[in-house]
Amino acid sequence: MPELFAQLFRQDFADIDAATASWKKLAKALDDTQRGSGKRVTGPLHKAGWAGVSATYGFAAMEATETKLGTAEVNARLIATILDTLATKMRGAQTKLRNAVSDAEAAGHKVRDDDGWVEPKQAVDPKYHNDPDYAGLQREANAGLGGFRARIDAAVEEARTASQTAADTLYQLDPFDLDKRYGGAHAQEDAARVAAFAGIDPKAIPDGKNPQQSKDWWAGLDEEKRQFYLAAYPERIGTLDGLPTPVRDDANRMALDLRLNDYALRENSLGYHDRYNYRNLTTLKDRLEKTDSGPDHKQMFLLGYGTEKDGRAVVALGNPDTARHTAVLVPGTDNQLDNYGGQLDRIDKLQNAAGNSSEGGGKDVSVISWMDYDAPEIDGSVLTEGRAQAGAEDLRDFTHGLRTSHEGERGHLTVVGHSYGSTMTGAADAGGSGLDADDVVVVGSPGLTVDRADQLHVNPRHLWVGASPDDFVSNHTSGHSLEADPKDPAFGAQRMYVDTSGHSGYWDDGSQSLDNQGRIIAGLSPRGPRT
Repeated sequence: MPELFAQLFRQDFADIDAATASWKKLAKALDDTQRGSGKRVTGPLHKAGWAGVSATYGFAAMEATETKLGTAEVNARLIATILDTLATKMRGAQTKLRNAVSDAEAAGHKVRDDDGWVEPKQAVDPKYHNDPDYAGLQREANAGLGGFRARIDAAVEEARTASQTAADTLYQLDPFDLDKRYGGAHAQEDAARVAAFAGIDPKAIPDGKNPQQSKDWWAGLDEEKRQFYLAAYPERIGTLDGLPTPVRDDANRMALDLRLNDYALRENSLGYHDRYNYRNLTTLKDRLEKTDSGPDHKQMFLLGYGTEKDGRAVVALGNPDTARHTAVLVPGTDNQLDNYGGQLDRIDKLQNAAGNSSEGGGKDVSVISWMDYDAPEIDGSVLTEGRAQAGAEDLRDFTHGLRTSHEGERGHLTVVGHSYGSTMTGAADAGGSGLDADDVVVVGSPGLTVDRADQLHVNPRHLWVGASPDDFVSNHTSGHSLEADPKDPAFGAQRMYVDTSGHSGYWDDGSQSLDNQGRIIAGLSPRGPRT
């Protein structure tokens, strides 16, 4: 490796630094372009209601382009990480080499410039080589010779290995171009190889069970590491309660694009479940994009999604990190991904209702639809606590994550549970350290898994129960298999006046039922019947 010694010893890293900077710049440009397309083109067209055959093909073409931009951005970041890591490793090897050469020369050895060979030094005049002590004196004088040579060889080998590994990793990296689409599997394989080379351990990503731990981990990363984790592991980053809302939104949208692209590549061979997910996730993405060009408090943030069983989704309307008032709506029986649009309509209505009572007129309000559990179907599962207890810890982690990621002084948090969603809310607030909610509202409730209001963590004076006179669930199933009837005065909760009918009318436009939920979200008490 003689030629490698000379190259490494004299190497200037300006070119590789410039290349790394260029790839980072390209990655940012691709990211900005993709986001700009959503805000300036796709979003406004969705919002304007463009429909028909032309719209179907037009949106498909634009989404394909946006996916390609996203793929290019991920690959550009991976390439930048490879080059950046290579430069770091090479600099480290060069430092070790130069230190070894300096130490050898300080010990009196000559190191050849062309190949790095360390020559032995003469401790005794060669003319005395026949002296019996000559050999021993020479060995003693050159006792460190082998160590210097080994250090030089190790430094050169370290650089050679780094260079070869970087070349192999770049070669294996699926080369991107702007007319190619990829599924998530390719991105994950590429990311795993790059992470291994860069010494980035995916096991370092928190498990998501401790929001403060997740927040601290993210805060401790430099910007380059953050961008790598976002590009390489978006599905895992998007699940971490406690991280900033925009970060989770970025990660989840990236993961969603990869998932949709994977479906698109296999469209002709998709089974029933995948077709169901493909259709519903596409609808969800379209709904998100409709808000991208709107005012800040009307923009949606994707805080989670999944395709297990009937599907799940968590979407915030307005940024809860900066809102003074935040509400979490937990839906109930028979809610799934294919009817999630109805939940998004409800959080919009709740935000507007709260805005009528808040100082900011809704600009200081965020409302979240939390459908992150397996809501029961209309069968025997709705009569047991099983689904609620299974998801209770996840709901607690989520609300505590909202507290952790919130900026500034403590905000006002309300949890609204409808139907079996109230059972989920009750189970979550009864266990662990509760939901840390200032107010809890339950409407159409079949039971909260407890016998008395004081068995929950929320103050009973801030537990509000709404039930319409003809709500079958509240009036005929409550007080049986899901514990006591929360509207019973003996339970100890507060009654919230409602003027709507049926099990799903609590969000009817212009109703006092909706207005009272808005008042509670805004930190006010609900009103009684209008006179």
